[in-house]
Amino acid sequence: MAGAAGAGAALCLLAFVAVAAKAGDDGGIGGRGRKLGRHGGGGGYSTKCANHEAAPSPSPAAMAGSADQFRGQARLPRFAAPRRYELRLRPDLVACTFAGVASVAVDVSAPTRFLVLNSADLAVDRASIRFRGLAPAEVYLFEDDEILVLEFDGELPLGQGVLAMDFNGTLNDQMRGFYRSKYEYKGETKNMAVTQFESVDARRCFPCWDEPAFKAKFKLTLEVPSELVALSNMPVACETTAGPIKTVHYEESPLMSTYLVAIVVGLFDYVEGVTSEGNKVRVYTQVGKSKQGKFALDVGVKSLNFYKDYFDTPYPLPKLDMVAIPDFAAGAMENYGLVTYREVSLLFDEQSSSASFKQNVAITVAHELAHQWFGNLVTMEWWTHLWLNEGFATWMSHLSVDSFFPEWNIWTQFLDSTTSALKLDSLSESHPIEVEIHHASEVDEIFDAISYDKGASVIRMLQSYLGAERFQKALASYIKKYAYSNAKTEDLWAVLEDVSGEPVKDLMTTWTKQQGYPVVTVKLNGHNLEVKQDQFLLDGSSGSSIWIVPITLGCCSHDKQKRFLLKHKHDSIKDIDSQCSGQQKGENFWIKLNMDETGFYRVKYDNELTAALRKAIQAKKLSLMDEIGIVEDAHALSIACKQTLSSLLHLLYAYREAADYSVLSHINSVTSSVAKISVDATPDLAGDIKQLFIKLLLPTAEKLGWDPKDSESHLDVMLRPVLLVALVQLGHDKTISEGARRFQIFFDDRNTSLLPPDTRKAAYLSVMHNVSSSNRSGYDALRRIYNESAEGEEKLIVLGTLSSSKDKDIVLESLNLMFTNEVRNQDAYRLLVGIIPEARETAWSWLKGNWDRISETFAASSLIADFIKYTVTLFTSKEKEVEISQFFATRTKPGFERTLKQSLEKVLINARWIKGIRGENELAQTVHELLNKL
Repeated sequence: MAGAAGAGAALCLLAFVAVAAKAGDDGGIGGRGRKLGRHGGGGGYSTKCANHEAAPSPSPAAMAGSADQFRGQARLPRFAAPRRYELRLRPDLVACTFAGVASVAVDVSAPTRFLVLNSADLAVDRASIRFRGLAPAEVYLFEDDEILVLEFDGELPLGQGVLAMDFNGTLNDQMRGFYRSKYEYKGETKNMAVTQFESVDARRCFPCWDEPAFKAKFKLTLEVPSELVALSNMPVACETTAGPIKTVHYEESPLMSTYLVAIVVGLFDYVEGVTSEGNKVRVYTQVGKSKQGKFALDVGVKSLNFYKDYFDTPYPLPKLDMVAIPDFAAGAMENYGLVTYREVSLLFDEQSSSASFKQNVAITVAHELAHQWFGNLVTMEWWTHLWLNEGFATWMSHLSVDSFFPEWNIWTQFLDSTTSALKLDSLSESHPIEVEIHHASEVDEIFDAISYDKGASVIRMLQSYLGAERFQKALASYIKKYAYSNAKTEDLWAVLEDVSGEPVKDLMTTWTKQQGYPVVTVKLNGHNLEVKQDQFLLDGSSGSSIWIVPITLGCCSHDKQKRFLLKHKHDSIKDIDSQCSGQQKGENFWIKLNMDETGFYRVKYDNELTAALRKAIQAKKLSLMDEIGIVEDAHALSIACKQTLSSLLHLLYAYREAADYSVLSHINSVTSSVAKISVDATPDLAGDIKQLFIKLLLPTAEKLGWDPKDSESHLDVMLRPVLLVALVQLGHDKTISEGARRFQIFFDDRNTSLLPPDTRKAAYLSVMHNVSSSNRSGYDALRRIYNESAEGEEKLIVLGTLSSSKDKDIVLESLNLMFTNEVRNQDAYRLLVGIIPEARETAWSWLKGNWDRISETFAASSLIADFIKYTVTLFTSKEKEVEISQFFATRTKPGFERTLKQSLEKVLINARWIKGIRGENELAQTVHELLNKL
């Protein structure tokens, strides 16, 4: 059922007078350390630290030392730990400030004169601080390390005591910590208060031990305007109202990490459901949008039921709320019992949303709810083990969604994730799944395709090796064993070994502790099959690492597979003919490694095997997953100059009758990459290469057409825009003309059936194809659609096309929109996504000229990293790599340093690929030969 929750103006009085930070002398600490006087505050980031291990409990000698001993440590000391937080917060949604009181039960387990916890961007009232009734002799704030050090005159008693303090802060506009999000209600702009604490931003809301291993119970109280909805992790225990303010007390939470604490205060409607166990589930939306939450609600209820059965463990909390937030940096956040989302990741409307967005909502909801077990109930011990959260949630989301929507063929689509991980992990500047974290400022950068997609892919590989039943049984045992506590990667391996009897640790350590993956080279030598593994790197080099590789091999049949572990650099399969289903070498003979792409590695075949696989593809002898794996491997090998572009084009020709969404999505990705690089590598041939790809994609596109059909599948609905967008970007005149025609009809009548949500991007790009400073009517029309639309998906699509122009002035006008109120900060990167190669110099000049403003406006490191990624990777020359490196030499920060290095490496890889392409004497002949065949 649907319910309305709250109406009226947002008004609140501040409970406490904000106390300005007052710095005392540095007490001999030096650097950016600050001794707090009677009152204190501050914030900031550090760039260095000593090590990644937990700081040791101080020795008796250290007890006599200064607070300086706690500086530069990766982690807080372990001599004191929180057991229970009582927090009282009062946000002022007009002044955008908040005041708070914290009472924390702290267990002192070793001799110390200090308490050390995290605090950032808070004004802590020094006079209010008490531990067991004692005031600290000194209070220090080390801004670079974001720690608050309380020094007492004498040694603290062992056992539990209460630490109390008052503090206040700002509801910031950085989408982290305790922040404000803007929304419209009855024509008026209002603020809601929202938290986003992962990874290290709870400390921006209240002083705390802000590390995953410091699990504690939380008892929250909020004082908010009486007409607003106030949500937290747990259900409301009681509520009282005094005039315009209501005080909401929440039930005490189970043990949980600080990054999972959540608060949302604003005006909302909701829809409600219930799980098979009686857990209440709600989806909260802006007022008037509750119907758009019904699909997510349905997926949410199904997901909780699915995971309860899979893990053999009930959902641990009494309720689950999912909330759509207008301003939200990530896609979603799995806060315990109160999951927050970008609106486009939670809301779906049958009339105005596309099929791809519907699928994204399902995957995102299933991902976040998997975290309620894998991440929230059992939490990684430190950020090094982040993949235990994100890799498993990614894998589990596909497992559950596949059971809800089998017609989506979601495991074939999962290869999008595997491909993304393979691309990133083939860079020298990648990182292991288990990556050492030396400072809190480094954590955000590992929320990437390695932790999510490689993590999920190696899980899929392990499940395939162990078998689904044994794997599920082991995961259920793991969840039960470590419930309400923390775990490391090794703990999971131990449980899997115990249940399966297989050497899981030895196998998987090669995949999680070392960077990269192998390419397995396969060669026929008489009647034997020789295999060899080398680390695969896109720059053409090769590392010395060796993996234990679960090899699956199909010979002329998908049903009968040979499985073995490749433990060394070389191996050989004797008398391969006898294992090939009785099939002798000939017209129908083929060998395929990595069946269904369950393994996280690439395969390089000799010429004979490559030719046989091309025939098998044309004869439809392979699975869809195998077809995808073959073309993606060939593409990567071409980039690395391990195979020619000519051989890749011959392979692409074998896919000319492909009609599956996933296969053609990958074909499109490969052809787009080749088309772009050809402009720089072989400009005289680039037009012919584009025509070749148009001929390859056009038959299926014409069969699908622009208009949806009543009987078509979900996957065909998804495929149509992929092909239409590809044809527009390749310059197919007929598609561009039709897109522009349909756009004009849509612009005049937004209810027309001629341009449903799925095909609008193709039409918008068609319009931008002809836009210039002297012919900007189409551009102005798109801007008007953006401003008039209330749908998040529509706005994102428009933003992604506005910069798709060769015209410098149009590109600059589009990019500058991100500094206006027209574009939310979270969406600004979309304006860079649409930049075409012809406008890359314009984009780079704009980035340089606006860098200081960008750094200030988009302080969250993940947002800045997107600016770098989408601009730098457009370039393809060594000279440009040098120029960009010099610009960032004095501007790099830990939060985006890895992204910058990866982006620069891609520039050099493209430069090397161009050199290789220019050395192919037969390329022009190959292109023209294939053009004539098509």
